[in-house]
Amino acid sequence: MKYYEVKFNIQPYSDDAADIVAAIAGEAGFESFDTADGTLTGYVQQPLFDEPLLRQLLDTCPLPDVSVAYTVGEAEDRDWNEQWEQEGFEPIVVEKRREENIKRREERGERRENSEKGSEKRREENIKRREERIILIHDGRHLPEDYSLSSLLSPLSSKTDSPLSSNSDSIIAIEIDAHLAFGTGTHETTRMMCGALLELDLTGKRVLDCGTGTGILAIAALKLGAREAVGYDIDEWSVDNARHNAVINGVDDRLTALLGDASILNKVEGTFDIVMANINRNILLADMAVFVTKMAPGATLLLSGFYTEDIPLLVAKAEELGLTLTAQHEDENWAELSLDKR
Repeated sequence: MKYYEVKFNIQPYSDDAADIVAAIAGEAGFESFDTADGTLTGYVQQPLFDEPLLRQLLDTCPLPDVSVAYTVGEAEDRDWNEQWEQEGFEPIVVEKRREENIKRREERGERRENSEKGSEKRREENIKRREERIILIHDGRHLPEDYSLSSLLSPLSSKTDSPLSSNSDSIIAIEIDAHLAFGTGTHETTRMMCGALLELDLTGKRVLDCGTGTGILAIAALKLGAREAVGYDIDEWSVDNARHNAVINGVDDRLTALLGDASILNKVEGTFDIVMANINRNILLADMAVFVTKMAPGATLLLSGFYTEDIPLLVAKAEELGLTLTAQHEDENWAELSLDKR
């Protein structure tokens, strides 16, 4: 993927001023920053760079007595996951989150079935089964059998110290081989989205993954019981990587990865039971209406890729489109929202 490297000259420089400028630049599509020698450097995918908006925001920058200038150049065309590819990463475990979220979803989705004989027992069994599941994300260098579960889980977990096995019914193992694509499971937003999937009954569901990256969320959904997943991304490397990872995880016959932005959905037939989008705030706001058109009645939309302070704006947009907030989670100032279609 092609990036612009934008150097911000902040005078006088301070960490607080750099933080404010970075927050402003985030509104114009920037996704990562670096500071060195009194200069803030931002990186933005070339198709997502909104320079007129950046200029407008900087003109109204709430920094009295501080001047901000910038220069734009093409970033070095390199593998942004180079260190990860060389060294890999320790396995990541995503555990269940709040039990009440799972039960609340079950009660909404199975209220009619509960009037039938035996359905309450089945519901409790389904809840228990999903509470016990964990998602284990690893690379090809750090295999599950090389670790014990207790070495990876949180200190409060009650899981045993037995060796891990990718064949366990409760362990959903996902191998990710990332090349020039976002989504190894190390980022807070990816982990929160995986946690949201653990709360859902995905059995037989059709899933859409917007901005699929490595394909990790689509693959997780398929391994959690979804029957089919469609993902798309604006980056050709990401689409190829998602297809590659689908093969590694044995779900390539059920995952379709497409190159394009949200407009590609005009060529996708039918609707989806689950729609996932782990993208930046501006794209979510721009594309949410398209997402809703692809949601079946009663479908769930999972959103992440934005900060906690962006929650009210995204919830307001979702409510305008007929969605209802059902769950909200935060991790290190990143947020995830679960919304249902009425």
